[in-house]
Amino acid sequence: MLRLWKGLFIGMLAAVLASPGNAGDSKSAADGKTIKLFNGKDLTNFYTWLVDHKFEDPDQVFGVVDQIDGAPAIRVSGQHYGGFLTRQSYSNYHLIVEYRWGSITWGERRDKARDSGILLHAQGPEGNSKPDFNGPWMRSVEFQIIDGGVGDFILVNGYNKQGELIKTSMTATARKDSDSEDVYDPQGKSQQFQGGRINWYGRDPDWEDSLQFRGKEDVESPDGQWTRAEVICEGEKITNIVNGKVVNAGAESSLTKGQLFFQSEGAEIFFRRIDLQPLEK
Repeated sequence: MLRLWKGLFIGMLAAVLASPGNAGDSKSAADGKTIKLFNGKDLTNFYTWLVDHKFEDPDQVFGVVDQIDGAPAIRVSGQHYGGFLTRQSYSNYHLIVEYRWGSITWGERRDKARDSGILLHAQGPEGNSKPDFNGPWMRSVEFQIIDGGVGDFILVNGYNKQGELIKTSMTATARKDSDSEDVYDPQGKSQQFQGGRINWYGRDPDWEDSLQFRGKEDVESPDGQWTRAEVICEGEKITNIVNGKVVNAGAESSLTKGQLFFQSEGAEIFFRRIDLQPLEK
């Protein structure tokens, strides 16, 4: 009987550790030391979420490889939609991520642009991008990672437990491109967006959803090389930086804190650095 109760307790503890309830209160990185979310060994600071599979990962979509280009990295196969996300919520930070694409693509996106992203300030129950809470995402502001569109904002709406859609909003200065899409422009008109997307300043107006698409002004590193993606979240302001260049910026975000969610979206991708640095005073 003692062994039985011990086994039940361990099982309950494992369930708690894998659950969203372990995210805890928001922590600010503004006054602390650098937080190395990827420790170079495992996914200790994260848990995983997949459509249909929830907190289980039967096909090992997520894992850590010992070495890629000389260093360990988190591997996301992209086979199923979902992501790995922080156990803790954060606000006021400078996020630094180094990533590069793998060679595998899946299913309906096999011949499409390689797609991933980082959901900032992710809030609510996992899967709340759909009313049945079996969606791939959470209510958030997405730093888009996709061939030709790295640094786009996507304002991801989500549902609450009452079934109500809660829209994510943000203000940005933008202009219309030749396809009438909204593009970040520091000299553009300030306007509020609810849901939808705001393209980074140099996104090719002739962008195509095709594998390894690359626009004329892309600042993402060439295929096979690592890209440095940075996000500065300061209160209601969010600034996207790619390889040292500011590519997008927004203000008056309706979301200012939450979990960080790294997407699995049909393409293999590696992350070798995920750091939160204090904001410069």
